[in-house]
Amino acid sequence: MTYLLLVMLAALLFVLTGCVSAKKAENKAEYTRISQEEAKEMMARDDGHVIVDVRRQDEYDAGHIPGAILIPNETISGNSPEALPDYDQIILVYCRSGNRSKQASEKLASMGYKNVYEFGGINSWTGEIVTD
Repeated sequence: MTYLLLVMLAALLFVLTGCVSAKKAENKAEYTRISQEEAKEMMARDDGHVIVDVRRQDEYDAGHIPGAILIPNETISGNSPEALPDYDQIILVYCRSGNRSKQASEKLASMGYKNVYEFGGINSWTGEIVTD
């Protein structure tokens, strides 16, 4: 009898734990990781996208992708960036090597932005780069 009770309690815990895990997965904010070639294709479209460089000002000034706006990763916190008022807009995010762009993309997705695409770092970018 005790054995049967223990098995039933273990099964109940397993089921409840599975429900909690599934609920957490549903609420997890997501962004899409794309290749730089996919990013170039998306940039070629006239779809209202915005390219976001999440490096520091000095890095941006040294060279950035044409049309990119600067929103340093360190400035992305609980409040939505003023430069990104549309939560449905396509946002293409990059940094130097890909680390900060992943962090920034996750933050933006957790704020409710629905179309965040992270494509790594400018250090491997083969497209055009402009300097100020």
